Amino acid sequence: MKSRILILCTGNSCRSQMAEGILHSLNPELSVFSAGTRPEKEVNPSAIEVMKEIGIDISSGYPKNVDQFTGENFDYVITVCDNAKESCPVFTGNVNHRMHIGFEDPATARGTKEQILNKYRLIRDQIIEKFSELKI
Repeated sequence: MKSRILILCTGNSCRSQMAEGILHSLNPELSVFSAGTRPEKEVNPSAIEVMKEIGIDISSGYPKNVDQFTGENFDYVITVCDNAKESCPVFTGNVNHRMHIGFEDPATARGTKEQILNKYRLIRDQIIEKFSELKI
């Protein structure tokens, strides 16, 4: 049976969307979902752009509220917000394993378009590194 994984952050527009796409690409057998406590209106265009650079298309994704998943069972719930700057959402549904793998929010990046994209690339690459190490 496929492992069911829910990735949580606040806005569900950057880190959790990138992590969902990365986990799908690392293991297509996983059932991966992402959500946030205060979903944004759309997936961040910079997140979409840097994921396309590595051949992962997250453009059809959309931010979802974590409330829509509370009645479901998950093998893993992984929070990806940066503890130092944000409070991570808590999932109250049925979960076998809870994990926290925090990443800085690339949406706070400022500067030129290239400087901002570089921040997204850095976070994307950190997500790849950390999620590649998971034994799920």
